[in-house]
Amino acid sequence: MWEQIASNRRKSFILVTGAALLLAALGWGLGEYFGGRGAGPGGVAVALLVWLVMTLVSWFQGDHVFLAMSGAKKVEEGDLPQLRNVVEEMTLAAGLPRIPDIYVIDDDAPNAFATGRRPETAAVAVTSGLLKTLNRDELQGVIAHEIAHVRNRDIQLMLFAGVLAGAIVILAEVGLRGMWFGGGRSRSRRDGDGGQGLIALVAVVLMIVAPIIAQLIYFAISRKREYLADASAATFTRYPEGLAAALEKIAGSPRRLASANSATAPMYIINPLKRAGKVAANATSTHPPIDERIRILRAMGGGGFAAYDQSYRRVKGSGRGVVPGSALKDDPGGGLRGPSGEGPAMRDDPLQRERARQVDDFFYREDGWRRIPCPCGTVLKLPPDFAAPRAKCPRCGRVHAIAA
Repeated sequence: MWEQIASNRRKSFILVTGAALLLAALGWGLGEYFGGRGAGPGGVAVALLVWLVMTLVSWFQGDHVFLAMSGAKKVEEGDLPQLRNVVEEMTLAAGLPRIPDIYVIDDDAPNAFATGRRPETAAVAVTSGLLKTLNRDELQGVIAHEIAHVRNRDIQLMLFAGVLAGAIVILAEVGLRGMWFGGGRSRSRRDGDGGQGLIALVAVVLMIVAPIIAQLIYFAISRKREYLADASAATFTRYPEGLAAALEKIAGSPRRLASANSATAPMYIINPLKRAGKVAANATSTHPPIDERIRILRAMGGGGFAAYDQSYRRVKGSGRGVVPGSALKDDPGGGLRGPSGEGPAMRDDPLQRERARQVDDFFYREDGWRRIPCPCGTVLKLPPDFAAPRAKCPRCGRVHAIAA
């Protein structure tokens, strides 16, 4: 397992290093163009300073900002017991030192993500739509996938890669706006058209191309690590069908996550901005094709990494797998388990209705609604702005006095 993580880290490190060199090249071009000949090193210093400031802010507050942007609410002890139980199970299976904080987003679009600097400070967030759509095995598969991102340190790498790509985009945008408003013209006349014209051409090309390349690198890192997270999830649960069925349901949902944007999309288990379905992945995709991920999981003949790698080779039709050979030698393997016994999540399923009720009650409490139980079994839910001194039960007609 650790061999796999190390191999993916090395490959990702190469991609991130390439993005860092791209940032330095962009800074040099901007320095030479706007500061005159010889100002390239100063431009590189400014570019690295911008990246450093953004990295520090993201390192200390990035996860909190991401959770706040998504509108996630923290699940406290005693809330949503099945969700908490599944997170605890997968934390133990992954061998993490601490159970991640759990958050729920009030959105009907099913999806999930993990965030945080390291396993000790990680958090897992799911949408209310996910809890209302999946059964226990499917929920376990999704949580296992996100826990795998935590264990494999994907959340940390994606943080740095995303900040690096963001710094390149910001510098390129500032440079293009500066050129648009006439920056560097006086230096062009002073230094002569020859050398400065070539520098200007190089700078313009970098400002146009660098953000595109940075985004492609960011997306490549994201896609690369989704396969390993799927493999890890199948190993933790020993039931790859759970994750496969969950991916199928999430991808088939017509709802779109309201709080998602292009910067945060790679963090989710499935791209929340568009439905991949059977569309082949391309260079601008944040995730591998959903149907491909599902086929790999369903073709697994065992619950280990070797089984996933063999399935990956068959589905991709390639002799090259996704798991390093040195790691496959140490893989203990293992058979698959059967389903937990809970059937498909249906609207008329009592378990599903109970989960949906728990989710709704959780957000009622978070939003300040008051709950008044009636002897007839009805629970009156009063909004925060309810000012009347009494409330009547719509079922039995009993009148309840409302405490101030």
